[in-house]
Amino acid sequence: MTMMDCEEICRRVDDKYAIEFLRQMIRQKSFTCTEGERDLVDWMAKEMRQIGLETELVAFGAGRANAVGRWRGAGGGKSLMFNGHLDTNPVGQGWTVDPFEGYVDATAVYGIGVSNMKAGDAAYFCATKTMLEAGFVPRGDVLLTYVVGELQGGVGTKELIDRGLRADFFVNSEPTDLQAMTMHAGSFNFVIELIGETRHLSKREEATDVIEAASRLIPALNAMSFSGAPSPRHEKINRVHVGVVHGALGHELQEWRPAQVADYLKIMGSGRYAPGQTEEQCLEDMRVVVRRVQDAFPGLKATVDRQRTDGRQSMPSFEVEHSSEIVKSLNAAYAAVRGAVQTTGVILPPGFYGTDAGHLYRSAGMPGVVCGPGGRFNTMPDERVEIRDYLDMIRIYIHLISRICA
Repeated sequence: MTMMDCEEICRRVDDKYAIEFLRQMIRQKSFTCTEGERDLVDWMAKEMRQIGLETELVAFGAGRANAVGRWRGAGGGKSLMFNGHLDTNPVGQGWTVDPFEGYVDATAVYGIGVSNMKAGDAAYFCATKTMLEAGFVPRGDVLLTYVVGELQGGVGTKELIDRGLRADFFVNSEPTDLQAMTMHAGSFNFVIELIGETRHLSKREEATDVIEAASRLIPALNAMSFSGAPSPRHEKINRVHVGVVHGALGHELQEWRPAQVADYLKIMGSGRYAPGQTEEQCLEDMRVVVRRVQDAFPGLKATVDRQRTDGRQSMPSFEVEHSSEIVKSLNAAYAAVRGAVQTTGVILPPGFYGTDAGHLYRSAGMPGVVCGPGGRFNTMPDERVEIRDYLDMIRIYIHLISRICA
């Protein structure tokens, strides 16, 4: 297939159809772990069947399922898997447009989950549909995977991996503003418990105040980098964030007696670490910081552990060499569409995300890259994706499929 052929296929992309397809996805309320999530999975399976893909619903858990479509190649070529999740976060405050309308203005498409990550999902569907309708025949298989449970640590993608689904390369379409992300952090949640000794406020000098201790501990945690980073580039994606703090009297967190010094406090948060570092070492580094605070507060007891949440797993880190065929092919596809050099490497803030790329890389042993539309307006009021980025992503994926699978 010549580059002229690929350019011709790109000219056949139906921009109006692509935008309307994305709007239909936005209109489906696919909040994670809800019936709407399953409804969107079924809808995506129906759409893949209609364009001629071999389609399977892979059920798991309590009524959940992933949708997998396969465009079978003629043989002799390399296979490419696209991966994206359909479950979305809830709607927060501050929206000025209907988060489920799929509102479109002159520059962007708006809606809950459009950046994270329905625009990426729609882009690889529309790329595949356009190439099929143009008569392109790949030599290697093209797989479209639409998963759920990314917000529970990637349980949907892990299910597909455990069932043996593989390809030579993958693209995870999480939002990177079309940049090629070759490394992202592993993620884990933690819980720290502080136990002090209470007194009435009249004798607080005799107490061990867990709220005062936490006031010193939290900034120290949020400023942390973990030990053992292989390079400064890896250390860039180290981060700790404390997101929940509860402190009061006793494990029951009694609040009706504020005249007493608080003697129990729970901190919950999340950590990010790079390839080459481990979750266990990160927790030990945090214990070192906690012990320093204990030294300043005699009598303070503390524990640091992973947060145990049923049904959720940690997301591993991800890394691919810039010299990998999938990265070089994506860079070339980007240059063909935009006429510019694609930003490649540790991309921030996306490098702090947890994505299913970690499972595809760690558990399945597949080389891949993270690249999708959206990012600048991700998980915020009036979440949106710029139309130009979305449509260019479709064309970049077309070039990528032609380079890898032809």
